[in-house]
Amino acid sequence: MSNGMKIEKSSNITKSPVEVEGAKDVDIRWLISKADGAENFAMRMFELQPDGFTPLHTHPHEHEVFVIEGRGVFVFEGKEYPFNTDFVIFVPGGKEHCFRNIGDSVLRFLCIIPAGAK
Repeated sequence: MSNGMKIEKSSNITKSPVEVEGAKDVDIRWLISKADGAENFAMRMFELQPDGFTPLHTHPHEHEVFVIEGRGVFVFEGKEYPFNTDFVIFVPGGKEHCFRNIGDSVLRFLCIIPAGAK
């Protein structure tokens, strides 16, 4: 990767538990990030186990989400929006939100954020 590019199978990238207060049974893989030389965007893959959820939170940056597999509910500003495989979700900055797995299998989605955001 001396030329600044990256090509890798996602399952070979380290998966880490999301150890943030309010999260349950959530893992993350930082697929592409500043560590790879990405200057504008970071791509992450989240995996939520059945009944798992991300914390209800707010931050200034936006998310772009693509659901790879599973069923969930997107909680946005106090309302619930069901979704499943192949849905796209745009989360504007400054809005309270979280994701919950309501299915009986893993919920897996990609989440793109500005590089350097958390």
